Amino acid sequence: MSIMKTETINGQTTMKMRLSDILLSITWRDIARRYFGKSSSWLYHKMDGINGNGGKDEFTPDEAKQLQAALYDLSDRIRAAADTI
Repeated sequence: MSIMKTETINGQTTMKMRLSDILLSITWRDIARRYFGKSSSWLYHKMDGINGNGGKDEFTPDEAKQLQAALYDLSDRIRAAADTI
């Protein structure tokens, strides 16, 4: 069962809150490196809506689309692996 988080920061949900249902099921380090060429800490900060100095730093629209594409690609790879069983 999925639990929908409704907390907000400054009236907006963070990416981390939006993805709470799958947060522990994905290796975010691999997502950061494979799809963004960045460190896992960069992605974790983006997910929390902060930068390394504690300031506000959300995903840009292009980065959000890139994350969406990464999750679609990962889901396709998982489905393909499941089909081999």
